[in-house]
Amino acid sequence: MQLNKENIKHITSPNVIKPPEHVFELPDKVLQFGTGVLLRGLCDYFIDKANRQGLFNGRVVVVKSTDGGDATAFDKQDNLYTLCVRGIVDGKNVEENIISSAISRVLSAKQQWKEILKYAHNRHLQIIISNTTEVGLTFVKESIHQNPPSSFPAKLLAFLYERYQAFVGAAEAGMIIIPTELITDNGRKLFHIVEELAHSNHLDEDFIHWLKEHNRFCNSLVDRIVPGKPDAATLQQLQNELGYEDELLSVCEVYRLWAIEGDYHEKNILSFFEADEGVIIEPHIEIYKELKLRLLNGTHTLTCGLAYLSGFNTVKDGMNDASLSTYISDLMLKEIVQAVPYPLPDSAAHEFGTKVLDRFRNPYLQHQWLNITLQYTSKMKMRNIPILVRYYELYDVAPKNFSLGFAAYILFMKAVKKESEKYYGERNSVLYPITDEKASYFYEVWQNNSVDDVVTTVLHNQELWGVDLSHFYDFTESVKGYLKLMLEQGVSAALETPIP
Repeated sequence: MQLNKENIKHITSPNVIKPPEHVFELPDKVLQFGTGVLLRGLCDYFIDKANRQGLFNGRVVVVKSTDGGDATAFDKQDNLYTLCVRGIVDGKNVEENIISSAISRVLSAKQQWKEILKYAHNRHLQIIISNTTEVGLTFVKESIHQNPPSSFPAKLLAFLYERYQAFVGAAEAGMIIIPTELITDNGRKLFHIVEELAHSNHLDEDFIHWLKEHNRFCNSLVDRIVPGKPDAATLQQLQNELGYEDELLSVCEVYRLWAIEGDYHEKNILSFFEADEGVIIEPHIEIYKELKLRLLNGTHTLTCGLAYLSGFNTVKDGMNDASLSTYISDLMLKEIVQAVPYPLPDSAAHEFGTKVLDRFRNPYLQHQWLNITLQYTSKMKMRNIPILVRYYELYDVAPKNFSLGFAAYILFMKAVKKESEKYYGERNSVLYPITDEKASYFYEVWQNNSVDDVVTTVLHNQELWGVDLSHFYDFTESVKGYLKLMLEQGVSAALETPIP
């Protein structure tokens, strides 16, 4: 039996939380750019929970912005999907199976842009959410009158301009825009990009005034491990237990956090925050951002290449290995914690880091290391380079675990095959995709260069890092040493070599 609105009444398992009938009649209040599992497993989770409690009473229209994949599964399942929450809280297993009804429909930007713009005329719509990966929040000079514009900021501006015209610049037509991309001051950055695009498109000053005064671009932070669709065997087991098939089923951990920068105005509109303590709306959210960005995401980024090339496919598998588990713990608690570039209360970073390690050990999650390598370079720059710079300011010496993780990153980026504009590395004679906008750069650097030259060239590139890392001499030498060791004896050998 396929999950859809008609078949819900035939689901008899007591372990499934089903949506109440009234939810399907709620108006659309949210426009969401992105169909990814993080948005569905966190932001839409909160909205769905609030709707069940009668607190928010609004659904989500999703815009599929990329060309990859399609919306067939959403259409087939009436936009319903199952979120399997798995974890351990206070030593007890937690298992919840929730059929989410937060999404009302999914539209393709490429094929249904005019229909998407019609939603700008919807008076109920008040909120825009996005997650387009870190590279999505970049300025691309282009016309917003394309069908559709290529970049997310241009799509957003086109939508806001349509809304401004539809409501003749009324103040109450302004929106709350919440980007969830893991970028410092993501709301502020998105606003400046949109404002610059408005000027480059020669939009009138009255609109720009409306954009500034009546729309709120909120900085935000999201934190929940949502690996997404499980492997085939686990998926089949879950579907057997649930009693139906679900092509969109996702697994996530119990822990959840959505911190949004705002005040009473945001709280009034984002009323779903009342449904779950995981939603925090405060005037300042920097501490949540720094702890999550550096300890969870930064550790993931510095470990993913090393773990994957060592033969581990999932975070859980890596944490079950003594050598890799020790490396991850030492990297986080002995190096990253010591150099978080933000003033923290005593022991806050260490306590948070200990919780993160417990989350990494969650036996229910199949979080793929390869997925974490998506846009590896931009993540490394944003999450980890500030740690390295701060570490040198404090100790003036190379952090050894950091050096090993960085060397593994350079090795992971070594493409052995180019096919059209796609690049592939090799692990144990099997190709893997390098999904990184800098893949072509690394492909060229690795051509006919010695290991020493590769490392020096990469570290010297200020365009990549915003700083010349080759000035950190012992870091350069440490990275070279680990990279040579991995090439000569294998990645696992470098991982098992004691770090002085």
